[in-house]
Amino acid sequence: MKLLSVAPLLLLLLMMLEARPKPAGLALKCRTGPLDIVFVIDSSRSVRPFEFETMRRFMMDIIGSLDVGPNATRVGVIQYSSQVQNIFSLKTFFTQADMEKAINSIVPLAQGTMTGLAIQYAMNVAFTTQEGARPLHKKIPRIAIIVTDGRPQDRVTEVATQAQNAGIEIYAVGIQRADMNSLRAMASPPLEEHVFLVESFELIQQFGKQFQDKLCAVDACADGRHGCQHQCISTRGSYSCRCRAGYYLNQDKRSCTMIDYCSFGNHSCQHECVSIPNGHYCRCRSGFTLQPDSRSCRATDLCNGVDHGCEFKCVSTEGSYRCVCPEGQQLQADGKACSKCGAGHVDLVMVIDGSKSVRPQNFELVKQFVNRIVDLLEVSPHGTRVGLVQYSSRVRTEFPLNKYHSADEIKKAVMEVEYMEKGTMTGLALKHMVEHSFSELEGARPLSHSVPRIGLVFTDGRSQDDISEWARRAKESGIIMFAVGVGKAVEEELKAIASEPVEQHFSYSADFTTMTHLVENFKLNICPEEGKGEMEIRSPCECEALVQFQTNTVAILQSLTEKIAQMTARLEDLEKQIANKK
Repeated sequence: MKLLSVAPLLLLLLMMLEARPKPAGLALKCRTGPLDIVFVIDSSRSVRPFEFETMRRFMMDIIGSLDVGPNATRVGVIQYSSQVQNIFSLKTFFTQADMEKAINSIVPLAQGTMTGLAIQYAMNVAFTTQEGARPLHKKIPRIAIIVTDGRPQDRVTEVATQAQNAGIEIYAVGIQRADMNSLRAMASPPLEEHVFLVESFELIQQFGKQFQDKLCAVDACADGRHGCQHQCISTRGSYSCRCRAGYYLNQDKRSCTMIDYCSFGNHSCQHECVSIPNGHYCRCRSGFTLQPDSRSCRATDLCNGVDHGCEFKCVSTEGSYRCVCPEGQQLQADGKACSKCGAGHVDLVMVIDGSKSVRPQNFELVKQFVNRIVDLLEVSPHGTRVGLVQYSSRVRTEFPLNKYHSADEIKKAVMEVEYMEKGTMTGLALKHMVEHSFSELEGARPLSHSVPRIGLVFTDGRSQDDISEWARRAKESGIIMFAVGVGKAVEEELKAIASEPVEQHFSYSADFTTMTHLVENFKLNICPEEGKGEMEIRSPCECEALVQFQTNTVAILQSLTEKIAQMTARLEDLEKQIANKK
C-alpha cells in the first residue's frame, strides 16, 4: 500500500502531539543546534487526497517542533513519484508560517515510485550550498527523511551509499507494507536507529517521540528509557549500551551476561570451577577442603569437624562419614544410635501353599498358624517385619514386609487372604521370594543392619516345577530357610529348601512334636560361643533373634499338629461312612 493508507494513523500522531502541554504562548522547540533537514515524500498514485492532507499535517507538526531560521534549523521539502518535484529548498523560507503555506499548496504527483531518483535529487540538488545547505566544514548535520509506502521501482542501494558518503544522514520511514529490505538499503547505520516501519498506533506513537528525540539530539541516557542493564553511552540523538568488565553485551544490545571463564577449559580445578567477573575460582565438593594451590582438594575428616551424633564411634569416609556400633549391638534406623537387638526381631516372609490339594478347611488352619506366629512377634518398623506370599499355579504377594507395622494389621490382612486353589509351583514361589519379597523396595532391611532374613515355606504336596535352583539361590543370598511339609509333601523337596543343618530347618508329617528338641541344637550350631567345634561366627543379635523365632514357631507347630490330626481323623471317618452307605 502507498503512503496515503497510513494517513489516518499519522493523524492520530498529530492529535497526540497537539495534546502535549506547551509553555504559555510558545511551542516546544529544539535548541541544541542547527540542522539542515529535507523531507523526501512519496506521493505516488495510491495516495488519496484526504490521506495526503494528513501527510501535510504530519510535516507541519514536525516543523513546528523545530527552531527554524537562517542561523538555526533550515527545512526543505521535495515530493516524488515517477519524477521529483522541489516544493521549497533550504534557503526559501525561514518561518513556520511560510513553510506551512507552501506545504498546503502541494499537489500530489500521483504516478510511480522512483525512490532512487528522489535520493539522487536530494544529494545533487537539495543539499547543495546553492539550494541553501550550509557548507560541510561548518559540520551542520544534513538529514534526509524519506517516507515511503511501497517497493521502489528503481535501485536505491548504490545511490543511498553515495548520499551517505556525501555526508547525508538518511532516515527511512516505511508505511505498513513497505519493503523492509529497501528501507535497510537506503538508511544510514546503525540501522536500528534509522529504519522505522509504522504499522500500528503503538509504533506511530513510538516513532513520533523517538524521531523527534533524534532530530533534537535528546540525551536518551538521561531520560531513563534506554533499557541498558549496565551502562548507557550517549551519542548525538542516540545512545549505546555497554557492559561492565567481565560481561558481554547480548544480541538485544541492552542486557549483559557474565563471561563464563570456566568454559575456556584451562582452569585446572580438581572438582568444580566457579566463574566470577574478571576470572574464576576453584571449589571442592562437600566433605573436601581446598588445598593451598587453590586447585586440588583433599577429603575432610568430617568426624572431627561436624556434630556427627554417633552414639559409639564415627568413621570418616571419602566426602562423608558413618556411625558404627560395638560388637553385639545393632545400628538403629536413625543411623546413629546403638541398641541391643530385641528378641525375635527378623524380616520374616511366609510362603504358603494355596493349591487345590490343601482344601479350604485346611487353608483356614494355615491362616491361623500364620497369625499365631504373628502373635509372638514384636512387630514394628524397627522390630520384626512380616510379609506373606501365597502360591499355586502362580504366585501372589498378599502383603510385603513394609506394608503393615503392627500385629493387628497383619492378622486382619491374613484372615482376608483368599484361597487360590489350582497347582503347586513351589519353585516359582521361591524365585518370587528371592527376587521381590526380600528386596529393600518391599521393605527388607539392608544386610549391613544384621537383621536376619527368614523364609518359611509351608506346603502339602509335590512341586510341579524344579525347586533346586531357587532354593540354592535363596540360601546363598543369606535367607535362612525353614520348610514345613504336611500330608503328601515330599521329604526330599523339603530338605532341598531347608537351610543347614537341614534336620533343624525342616519338618515333615502330621506330627510336629519331633521338632521340640531343635531349640537347643539350633543354639549350639548357629551360635558357636555356646557350643564347640568350628562353625561360622555370626552376630550375637542374629543368634538371639533366630533362637527366639525358633522357640515360638515350634510351639505353634505343635498346636497345629493336633488340629490337623483331628481334622484328618474326621475326614477318614466321613469317608468310611460314605463307603458303607454305598
